[in-house]
Amino acid sequence: MTPKHVTRRPLLAGTIATLAIVVTAAWVAYSYRQGDAAASVAPAALPQVVVSKPLERGVDSRLGFLGQFSAVEQLELRAQVGGTLTGIHFKDGDIVHQGDLLFTIDPRPYEIRLAQANAQLETAKARLVLAGRELHRAEVLAAKAFGTEQTVDQRTADQRTGQAAVDDAKAQIRDAEFDLEHCRITAPFTGRIGTHLVSVGNLIAGSRTATSPTTLLTTLVSLDPIYLDFDMSESDFLTFSRDRARLKGGLADKVEIALGDETEFARQGTLDFVDNALNRSSGTIHARATVPNPDGLLTPGLFARVRLVVGAAVPALLVPDTAVLPDQSQHIVMTVAPDGTVVPKRVEIGDLHGGLRVIRSGLTPNDQVIIDGIPHAAPGAKVAPQVGTIHYAATGDQG
Repeated sequence: MTPKHVTRRPLLAGTIATLAIVVTAAWVAYSYRQGDAAASVAPAALPQVVVSKPLERGVDSRLGFLGQFSAVEQLELRAQVGGTLTGIHFKDGDIVHQGDLLFTIDPRPYEIRLAQANAQLETAKARLVLAGRELHRAEVLAAKAFGTEQTVDQRTADQRTGQAAVDDAKAQIRDAEFDLEHCRITAPFTGRIGTHLVSVGNLIAGSRTATSPTTLLTTLVSLDPIYLDFDMSESDFLTFSRDRARLKGGLADKVEIALGDETEFARQGTLDFVDNALNRSSGTIHARATVPNPDGLLTPGLFARVRLVVGAAVPALLVPDTAVLPDQSQHIVMTVAPDGTVVPKRVEIGDLHGGLRVIRSGLTPNDQVIIDGIPHAAPGAKVAPQVGTIHYAATGDQG
């Protein structure tokens, strides 16, 4: 009994020692695997951002304004003669051409007046012929001593009176013809007509010199070309003036235009007027460009952005506009330091060129600017940067 009990103890001790070695080895292997997994996961856990150096490119100096279109020609159509309106010969909002018939006024009163003037002319001519014959007869009698010089003078005066009556009748005819012609109101130039403000059958009040109240019939504005009016601030005007003095150029300068729903400045006009004084109350000076409008899309009252080039191209740094963040009244750009730390930098911005924002100051050509992934880039945080590229859009200039 005693020997069997002694031999079982060493066997149990050996088994326990073997199990301990196996467990220790397994734990060491598991620890190594966990360490490797942690080492591989750590870099991937950092936020991913795309960085690039600012794009270096020559850009010109530009001034931007907000302008409003106005018609080159605009008028209120009013009748020069009175009468009953008998016809409206256009549709509201139509494009009408010079000479197109717009309104007609009852011509019958003026036709009667013209007929009366023609009758007066015929009467005056007959009297003039009679006065001429009587003058001739008086002169013959006076030459033969059968008449007096007083009679000749009287007949001469009668002839002159007859000639004056003829001239007056002719003037009455021209006056009546003028009134009759203006019973037909035509378009003085090509443009877009407004709504008619009177209806057929209305009694129209007319006046040639507008010395008495007249009836407004409609309005008409020209469309091609069209004016674009805008105001320059005092500082912009000084920049503009200095540039023009340096270049010794006139006002025949090109302006670039973009409508409210356009991102590209695809339209062009010619700056042809700058006022001769600044407005004292607003501190601005009025300027105007003439813009072609062959398709009639531009209409008076429409707003547009105006861009005026005022300087030669100079080197500049450009970054995507989305990379520039507002910071109260200033702007910042997020950059990545060599150790992967996010560093914000305050910058001074300029215009948009090729879809990119000009950075006037605050960046260096070697800064790594975050161009994608900005929401994940907190100042002072570590990020995993990936190299990207900034592209310049040749036709995407904005202002």
